[in-house]
Amino acid sequence: MTWLRDLGLGIRFAAAGGREGWARTALTAVGVGLGVALLLVASSVPHLLDERSARDRARAEGAASWNGKVEKSDTTVLRIGADTEFRGQVVTGFLMRPDGAHPVTPPGVESLPAPGEMIASPALKELLASPDGGLLRERLPYRISATIGDAGLLSPGELYYYAGSDTLTPATGGHRVGGYGDRNWSDELPPVLVVLVIIICVVLLVPVAIFIATAVRFGGERRDRRLAALRLVGTDIRATRRIAAGEALFGSLLGLLAGAAFFLTGRRFVGEVELWGHSAFPSDLVPAGWLTALIAVAVPLAAVLVTLAALRSVVIEPLGVVRNTAGRRRRLWWRLLVPAAGIAVLALTGRVDEFTPVNPYPVAAGAVLVLVGLALLLPWLVEAVVKRIHGGPVSWQLAVRRLQLTSGAASRAVSGITVAVAGAIALQMLFAAMGDDFERMTGQDPSRAQFTTYSEDVSGEAAVRTIEDFRATEGVETVIGTVETYVTKPGTYGQDEIQPTTTLTVGDCATLKELAAIGSCTDGDVFVAHPEDDKEQADWIDETARKGEEIELNSSHGLEPGAKSMLWTLPAGAPTVRAGLDPLGKEHWGIMATPGAIDPGTLPNAQITAQLRVDQGVEDVAEHVRNTAARIDPAMRVATLTSVARDRQYASVQTALRLGAVATLMLIAVSMLVSQLEQLRERKRLLSVLVAFGTRRVTLGWSVLWQTALPVVVGLLVATAGGLGLGALLTWMLAKPVTQWWLFLPMAGAGGGLIVAVTVLSLPLLWRLMRPDGLRTE
Repeated sequence: MTWLRDLGLGIRFAAAGGREGWARTALTAVGVGLGVALLLVASSVPHLLDERSARDRARAEGAASWNGKVEKSDTTVLRIGADTEFRGQVVTGFLMRPDGAHPVTPPGVESLPAPGEMIASPALKELLASPDGGLLRERLPYRISATIGDAGLLSPGELYYYAGSDTLTPATGGHRVGGYGDRNWSDELPPVLVVLVIIICVVLLVPVAIFIATAVRFGGERRDRRLAALRLVGTDIRATRRIAAGEALFGSLLGLLAGAAFFLTGRRFVGEVELWGHSAFPSDLVPAGWLTALIAVAVPLAAVLVTLAALRSVVIEPLGVVRNTAGRRRRLWWRLLVPAAGIAVLALTGRVDEFTPVNPYPVAAGAVLVLVGLALLLPWLVEAVVKRIHGGPVSWQLAVRRLQLTSGAASRAVSGITVAVAGAIALQMLFAAMGDDFERMTGQDPSRAQFTTYSEDVSGEAAVRTIEDFRATEGVETVIGTVETYVTKPGTYGQDEIQPTTTLTVGDCATLKELAAIGSCTDGDVFVAHPEDDKEQADWIDETARKGEEIELNSSHGLEPGAKSMLWTLPAGAPTVRAGLDPLGKEHWGIMATPGAIDPGTLPNAQITAQLRVDQGVEDVAEHVRNTAARIDPAMRVATLTSVARDRQYASVQTALRLGAVATLMLIAVSMLVSQLEQLRERKRLLSVLVAFGTRRVTLGWSVLWQTALPVVVGLLVATAGGLGLGALLTWMLAKPVTQWWLFLPMAGAGGGLIVAVTVLSLPLLWRLMRPDGLRTE
């Protein structure tokens, strides 16, 4: 009952302390509320990912579709992927043709579109209707008959569509779908990525916890003077501490309400926010129940414990407050034990291989202990540094003297950025060390060609026209376009015999010279290309490409009913050349012929690949290429050549880190600003006295900068050393070498930017507080 009475009295003081008391309580509530809101967002991530995954699985084709086991029926649908890209954004789409009157529909779609129509996502519909969507409208000339519901989309900003077709057949690449919802889909993260995700969560959430602990101590000096007045009227020291805990409890409870309000308000607009092409439905942001309960209990409890711990360094007597007496120094030994324990936990966890499941708890605990240990080391280091500084300009001496008298508040304000930067350095080292595992060299050569196209519905005469259309496209400089088909050795073969087969590639001389080591070439020439250092493959090619003898152009002859034989004689004088690599890194061997030797329009089962080199100075050249491809065949694949390919899961984790880092850095910036404003309010009378004695305002402005900069510089040094050490230990756990030691420089630059931003934003309040009326008192 004594505890409840004193806590209640503290709550009354916080709620009825006048304008100044409410200002202090509001600062605490806003600070705690921002941290709580971010914690609620973090606790919503599992539900968000589960919902996205569920919608992704629900709209995926059933496993039977990919196994080719779906028979044509009244409910089946033929469809083919028609994805494209528009100015760096992926546009996912399908061409659909129902087999009967009652076709199955994907989630979010009531009925399939008619030929010439499409059902588009709201974001795609908006893009097509905007002035910026003109080039995309040329590529998707369908009338929008309806929009896809939320159940059929991963996020509000997803560009997705289903278009109707009356020409799609299995022969043109369509495959039959009998239902949606791949329930056997498994996409588990490998152990190394699990470790990475754990560290990301720790790095993003530990600064939030530190920020909340800092926020509950706003207004500490004024509170202590008020408690001294209570001691004067007879309250004992234990009761004053319980009353102070009650004030902190009230501020933290208001912070919980403010955090819930921030979260619910922000959730309404989350669908309109898109970062790096990712967004979320408001309904996906639902905090886990047990995590919400934990936040609701832990935040007020932490506020009370932090307040009681802070009062241990303060002597509150009836006639005043003695804070951080000269005889008491911060002890170092126990501060070193915390990071040392974290290092020991991580070291004892051992190596992580590619197959053994990872226990997340020791990894998370070790990382938390290391980062919290850095935050605990910071106050001791700041105090040790400023005690040894003497002399300098007036603004510098004002800042140093203030830190020498009380550096605790400045250290607390900087501890969040210290932990965040240390964690970010460790993560960047991890990403650099793991990059080789999740990024592979493709062998492609983007200097020879920037785009490649492929279609299953372009053959014969249309294939030749395709090359001409690409050459006529704005911005295209060179087209390495070939018409390819398989040819066989004529004859009848038994069931156990393999019919000799090779490829026939038709292209002009310029194209063939890109694909093989061909010297002299004129239209009408034919060549036989052998792979380099592969005699077995060369002998197999020669078994089919017998110079001066016939070959079968229709590879379906003898395999499919009704397939007619088409014989062609390979010229006896066809020279043998060495095969080369195309821009895709693919080796081309077999028979190579120019159009003068064989008409590509007569080739059955022919397909075309076109590799395009473009003038990248032409505006929207990529969109012109894709528009040409869509006119030729809406389902034509257009891919961008790249020398490095990144694993999808690795890229997703990296995107999540970016999103979380933005939120955490914003919170740290707000934390430092609120703390700076609170310290200025505490020093209102002192600033007025200094101005009254003739101190220039510019001098005081510089002193505020130095007071912010000194702890931040010390914090960045601690963060750099701690981050490099933690990163090296984590890379050792993954059995990877440290590839980059200079990744801390961008993080240090971000810390310096925060110093400038906080100082500039605090100047208006500083200027207002430096007025003579600040000397008035009651």
